Amino acid sequence: MSPADTRPKTAVQLQLNGMGDLVWHAQYFRCVAEQSRDGQISLIAAPTTMARELLGHESWVREVIDFDRRPRKSERRRGRHSGLDGLLRLGAELAPKRFDRMVLFSDHPGRAIIVCWRAGVRTILGFGETWLQRLLLTRSPWIGRYRGPAVAGYKDATNFSIAQGFCSAPIVPRISVRPDALARMGEHLAPLPRPFHALAIGASEPYKQWGEDNFVELANRLAARGHGVLLLGGPAEGALAQAILARVEPALRERVATMTGSSVAESVAALSLAQSCIGNDTGAVNIAAAVGTHAFVVLGPRPPLEHDPEHVHLLQAARLSDIGAADVEARVQEVIR
Repeated sequence: MSPADTRPKTAVQLQLNGMGDLVWHAQYFRCVAEQSRDGQISLIAAPTTMARELLGHESWVREVIDFDRRPRKSERRRGRHSGLDGLLRLGAELAPKRFDRMVLFSDHPGRAIIVCWRAGVRTILGFGETWLQRLLLTRSPWIGRYRGPAVAGYKDATNFSIAQGFCSAPIVPRISVRPDALARMGEHLAPLPRPFHALAIGASEPYKQWGEDNFVELANRLAARGHGVLLLGGPAEGALAQAILARVEPALRERVATMTGSSVAESVAALSLAQSCIGNDTGAVNIAAAVGTHAFVVLGPRPPLEHDPEHVHLLQAARLSDIGAADVEARVQEVIR
């Protein structure tokens, strides 16, 4: 760090746990970094956000610090930072870093305040929605939480960043692609016909899952047009990807590929090469939009996403099951000609 730089050494903490949540906030974190020591921040986030893989290469990120409070149920373990003892442990880990301030993108700052107390951080900026928050946080411009019909995470981050003077207007989420991952994916995906579409088949919750039958029909429809199809997910979607591939018409199968074991950085690169990303409301569709790819979200009756009207296209209905593959294909063709 430059001793002549008098800007505060800053840590930023994200409360939300998903990759899409991280993507929505990334540009606002960059704005905080521009007003921080050496133009960088230390980012504290849950391991489930995959922050190290998504943002760790950015020049404005000094380091990524895992806030291991709530592991996935499948891990069957207690988080390193769970409970009061875990929060104090995180604070002790942060103390040697001597942060001047903590910026909390959180509507429940109580846990972070305990961490800051143990770490010796005395300037703590947060939403300040309630009287208790205003009592515990450093005095600064406060915001009320967004209560409208859309998903709140991006709205709250926007209002908070503007109120604090980190930016002057809403910023559409964008992330960069790692050049090495882009080179690998360009070579790996070369056999796929162009244009190709990435189908985001994963879902964090069962109620978000559009279903195998729909993805099979959509893959067949797109491949019949001569387009390539990439079945994209994480390791947990490996069996689903193979089941979908096995049900693609044999004559069309060479136009369809699966990718469920690659790194997050490689998935980001693959999404940047696709003409569109179509799938469940999951991190992949938000990442696709953030790298400039049209993302079609099979959303059903859930609250809309309003952070990128140019690249995020919502398919909504009274029930998720009311949305058919033909409806999705028609919408894609309408937007992408």
